[in-house]
Amino acid sequence: ILGVDLPKRAKFIRVIIGELSRIIDHLVCLAAILVDMGALTNYWYLYNPREVAYDLLSKLTGARLTNAYMRIGGMSHDLYDGFENDLNACIKAVETGVGDTLRLIEHNRIFHDRTQNVGIITKEEAINRGFSGPNLRACGVPYDLRVNEPYYHYESFDFDIAVGSVGDVYDRMMVRFEEIRQSIRIIKQAMHRLPSGDICVKDAAISFPSKTNVYSNIEGLMNQFKLVYEGVKVPPKEYYRAIEAGNGELGFFIISDGSGTPYKVKVRPPCFYAMAAYPSIIEGGMIADAILTLGSLNIIAGELDR
Repeated sequence: ILGVDLPKRAKFIRVIIGELSRIIDHLVCLAAILVDMGALTNYWYLYNPREVAYDLLSKLTGARLTNAYMRIGGMSHDLYDGFENDLNACIKAVETGVGDTLRLIEHNRIFHDRTQNVGIITKEEAINRGFSGPNLRACGVPYDLRVNEPYYHYESFDFDIAVGSVGDVYDRMMVRFEEIRQSIRIIKQAMHRLPSGDICVKDAAISFPSKTNVYSNIEGLMNQFKLVYEGVKVPPKEYYRAIEAGNGELGFFIISDGSGTPYKVKVRPPCFYAMAAYPSIIEGGMIADAILTLGSLNIIAGELDR
């Protein structure tokens, strides 16, 4: 909407952190479903690597859950020294946890009986309901914004879209397991290709000045003050853009009146549509199956109670 292009390094960092966030999302979802069906060991196999990932994010951003690393025009700061080694250790922990979990459930009859042909959503119903992300791909629809409407150089990465066939709890779980693998592939490619250079657009009307300038001269101090107090002045227009978030299409519809404050912002969350469809999906089924079906849809309560 501002008509500016991010520096290439900032785009690659966003890809790395975005895919790591997708991995965290899927780990929590899968761990919760497994513990709901009594598989506590698998829960810890998946949950412990999540803690390693959060330690990495905490070290990088200064916060675990409520981190704010991205900025309008780029990133708040660059990667720290030793980030790649910490990231490799995190990926190794995730790969070990996923591998240990799959060895316990891939050929487990109890797991298959609890998940296969349970909570089925047809391809047509998923599309009509506005599904996106893993829930849509599990129904056999190969739709992924990283491929269909690529951004941040995603068209140049080598990865596969994980697609199911039945649209049941089993498919939704296995799609997420495979997406963890694909996210790791993307992260490794992004780190290998990570360019040097700026992490923010060099425009005082958009990007914060460096802390050195803020603390050492009045121009830098006033620049930061005006950006915080007045906001980034956005041309008056309507705009919609979405990314492929962990749960699906996360879009923002913005109406600007030219000031530093949006006239209107409407968020298009991925979970709301799945929750709206949930009652019809579980109708006629067993209560125990309803619990696993809800878990496989990966509902985020914060998206519903807005």
